[in-house]
Amino acid sequence: MIAILNGRVIMVGEESIVLDVQGVGFEVFLVKDWLSEIEPSQTHSVYTYMQVREDSISLYGFKTIDEKVLFTQLLGVSGIGPKLALSVLSSLSVENFKRAVLSEQPDYFARVPGIGKKTAQKIIIHFQGKFGPSSPDSEFIISSGVNEQVLEALVGLGYSIVEAQTAIQSLPKSTPDTVEDKLRVALSYFDR
Repeated sequence: MIAILNGRVIMVGEESIVLDVQGVGFEVFLVKDWLSEIEPSQTHSVYTYMQVREDSISLYGFKTIDEKVLFTQLLGVSGIGPKLALSVLSSLSVENFKRAVLSEQPDYFARVPGIGKKTAQKIIIHFQGKFGPSSPDSEFIISSGVNEQVLEALVGLGYSIVEAQTAIQSLPKSTPDTVEDKLRVALSYFDR
């Protein structure tokens, strides 16, 4: 198994990079947020998961070991393969994933393309007890009804759940608690 690769990026695609490791180019599929940050000719270390099938060998890469561990655990959920697990990690950060499980909110998983309500429930059940006891700060910061509506509006406009949550979390405390005001300020976050 290939666990870590360290090399120079020679190509960035829509879903993957090609990493040159001492003259050998490895195609590695990445989480979208990290993929958008990578430029050709940069050097990166990538934690990898290698999937061997009868007709292909695929590498999935992660910025942190926590992402890789969560990815491999997601593969244990019935109905989730590597591409869908990567899509989950592209939509939810590791912390927000844990918070969704601890607060038993399958709706956050159901928003990921390719995951329905049944699979979202399977994820909650599969991960129960794996992150320790729930604590008061394990609730989503986006828990008020207004924030929920702003999140849905941002996702509807094409932003990922992670991007929308980051924008909402960056709202100044002085922002009026209305959907219109919070949405306007959240959209200005993306213009920076």
